[in-house]
Amino acid sequence: MITSLFKQSKSPRVLKMLSLMTVVFLFDACSSMGIGSKAAPLKAGFNVKKVVLKNGLTVLVAPNPKLPIVSYYTLFDVGGRDEGPGTTGATHFLEHMMFKGAKKYGPGEFDTQLERSGGSTNAYTTNDMTVYYQNIPVGFLDTIIDMEADRMQNLLLEPVSFESERQVIFEERKMRYENSPDGLIFLELMKKVFVGTPYGQSVIGEESDLKLLSRDQMMNFFKNFYVPNNAIVAVAGDVDPDKVIASIEKAYGSIPMATNLKELKNGSSNEEIFKSKAEFGREYKVYATNPIPKFIIAFQGEKVGTRKSYVMDLLAMILGNGGSSYLTQKYVKSDNPMLTEINLSNFNLIHSGVFYFAGDLMEGQKIEDVKTKIEADFKDMCDNSINKRSLQKSKNQILAQGYNQLKTNAGVASTIVRNEKWHGDYNYGLKEMEIYNSISESEVEKACRETLEESKSIFISTSDKYPRTAGTK
Repeated sequence: MITSLFKQSKSPRVLKMLSLMTVVFLFDACSSMGIGSKAAPLKAGFNVKKVVLKNGLTVLVAPNPKLPIVSYYTLFDVGGRDEGPGTTGATHFLEHMMFKGAKKYGPGEFDTQLERSGGSTNAYTTNDMTVYYQNIPVGFLDTIIDMEADRMQNLLLEPVSFESERQVIFEERKMRYENSPDGLIFLELMKKVFVGTPYGQSVIGEESDLKLLSRDQMMNFFKNFYVPNNAIVAVAGDVDPDKVIASIEKAYGSIPMATNLKELKNGSSNEEIFKSKAEFGREYKVYATNPIPKFIIAFQGEKVGTRKSYVMDLLAMILGNGGSSYLTQKYVKSDNPMLTEINLSNFNLIHSGVFYFAGDLMEGQKIEDVKTKIEADFKDMCDNSINKRSLQKSKNQILAQGYNQLKTNAGVASTIVRNEKWHGDYNYGLKEMEIYNSISESEVEKACRETLEESKSIFISTSDKYPRTAGTK
């Protein structure tokens, strides 16, 4: 899937949001074949050993002996979608607290141990998942396994650090939303497109909820969702898979699985509650302090894994990826530019999605004029942008992105852990490449017309003045 333009992972620990695009394939398959070739179908697969422990923990190990380093990823199948009224932000808050000490490795020990080893650690929270990851020397692997197992079962949630971290999150919310026009307009996008669903909530949390979240609520959330049968561990690097699996089983094996996980996740796994009640065809303004005038035009999108979601990926690449894309050439690099920047994203979630344009206005341009011009251009956009050459170029770009993702242990670990979560198959990227390769020009044209010409949109723009009403037709 194409990377979201606006980060949803709001932790200050996140140095960079990894690409959400999870194209997977072997290096030799990539180098010997370009997308579009009919002579050499993809048959290779990842060299990964997969086991599921008795307590339900899924373990993926991808050996790579090139350098004595390892990437260790832990994905918990819990995110903002699992929160309810009064507990928004609990998943993200818990992400912070996971670095504040457990029974064996107390306050400050996690970071101290990593720094001593020369390694690094980070985490991110989204609507659909929470991921923790480390990049470490191979000699530190057994310690990381022990540390991760410790905090999976023995998190302290020490009261003093709990309250101090609450203040950190308030500051983070200000930085990501209130003081960031990009963050603010994206939050409004999520609230309007996914109104009435768990996706319409802030991943960081509503301010009123963050003030009232208690340690007991957080501990209950932790015990419910931070369990082996709700987690996937992926290890990539200079390792012996059998030895790694043995070490993980020794450290994690005694952690009990949750017997009521299905009941706890009933709401977040029910497709019906993710059907948006959004009113497309409306316009909204968001107050932002001294903003560069910005806008988003949003359309109903696709959930992860549908064939149309892959078609929409290619449409997004054709229209808005890079300086030579159709939208950039038309609105940014033309003789009379209206925008300083325009981007397009096909943002897929487990149960839904959104397809949207985002742009920054050129000085002197008015939001109303830009909106009118772009909407008028929709009727010709599909005819003028999609052709054999632009489609092939977009397929090649996806191939290149996927190849670059797999150049590092971290890229391999993050890819296989998320494919396992999304599709139940760490090797699913091979199937994805076949899907992209099979998509025709007519399919992309059809999706373009259904989205831009036949569907209504939600238009959101920033303003330095408070709007008089919440929305206008």
